[in-house]
Amino acid sequence: MSTRHRRPWRPQMTRAEMGRGWVFFALYVLLFPWIMGWVQRSFDGELPVAEANVVYYLLSATLVFLVFWSFLRHGFHLLLDWLPENLFAFATGLVGAGALHLLVSLIPLPVENPNAVSYPEQFALAPFATTVILVVLMPVVEEPLFRGLLFGTARRYSRALGYALSIFVYAFYCVWQFVYAYGQVDLRYLLLFVEYLPMSLALTWCYDNGGSIWTPVALHAAINAFTLYTAVR
Repeated sequence: MSTRHRRPWRPQMTRAEMGRGWVFFALYVLLFPWIMGWVQRSFDGELPVAEANVVYYLLSATLVFLVFWSFLRHGFHLLLDWLPENLFAFATGLVGAGALHLLVSLIPLPVENPNAVSYPEQFALAPFATTVILVVLMPVVEEPLFRGLLFGTARRYSRALGYALSIFVYAFYCVWQFVYAYGQVDLRYLLLFVEYLPMSLALTWCYDNGGSIWTPVALHAAINAFTLYTAVR
């Protein structure tokens, strides 16, 4: 599909949504993980991780709908109005993410991704809760923040800047907590960000070319579903 037929980019969030969104973005990235860790430590490890994470993401998803309600509603209308473009963006994003992931997997890294161990463990203990978190709640929470807000804000000034911020900030967000995962600081885990670059690029491409935030939400869900399947099979 030729890019000259794509809908011209238009800001989709109101200024009020953007203001509320940046406050929520800061809380979600900087404060919420610390609070969740504190809650887990307070229960001396007796609080079921998967169930606790369901509550965490349910609360986060509720806040996303409260903060971005008109943006999400408008995105649904865009999905229906530009369905062929959004289906094309989803399909190309899915294929591109898979192909780039295969290339990135050839890069030798000094540490193993902790998710390769934690996903099977969490699924074995709570398969339904783990699936709901990865396939439903996580995409609904993260895409309005990293694509709708971060990319959308930067895209107003520069498409290249929007791509760079959305791709790299999200990739580092996915791995920064690994640095402290085993009770000590190990900066080598930051190198794992390269494993998340294909997914992050595909999601940003999907939103930019489809136009509806619900398209990268669906793509994020599909990628997470495949990741979980390969981890537990």
